Amino acid sequence: MGCRDNVFRMYTTILTLHSWLRWFALVAGVVATFAALRDTATPPAKGPADRWGLILMIALDTQFLLGLLLYFVVSPNMSEIRSNFGAAMKDPVARFWAVEHVTMMLGAIIVAHVGRVLGRKSTSADTKRIKLFVCFAIATVLMVLGMPWPGLRAGRPLFRGL
Repeated sequence: MGCRDNVFRMYTTILTLHSWLRWFALVAGVVATFAALRDTATPPAKGPADRWGLILMIALDTQFLLGLLLYFVVSPNMSEIRSNFGAAMKDPVARFWAVEHVTMMLGAIIVAHVGRVLGRKSTSADTKRIKLFVCFAIATVLMVLGMPWPGLRAGRPLFRGL
């Protein structure tokens, strides 16, 4: 087995993990958002929103690491896009992968992290609940908007590998 075969296997493995983990991240985002609505824990006490927020962070950070590996190391599509970035910006599918997907997902990560920090620094249960809810909701919406849903120009299967 050659080096190319190993890289291709690594690419398909990471892509499959990235594809399946998105569902875990999306569910964690939805649950964290609703948990924030119902959370009555007064800071510094930790409630369900804190726990689900941590799960959301872990899922998003893992997704980010897998995405970076795809973007910069193993994806042949991204390698081609990066080699001629100007031309890629004129192609809607290439632009989605090179800029739009990355920007929305990075935005989701940042907003979710900021929400957790703001929630921990809150002085009352009400302000904590509002800050967590708004940030987790925005992060979840950004994830939904940045996903390559089937039927879109850059669409991918809902469940890779099935």
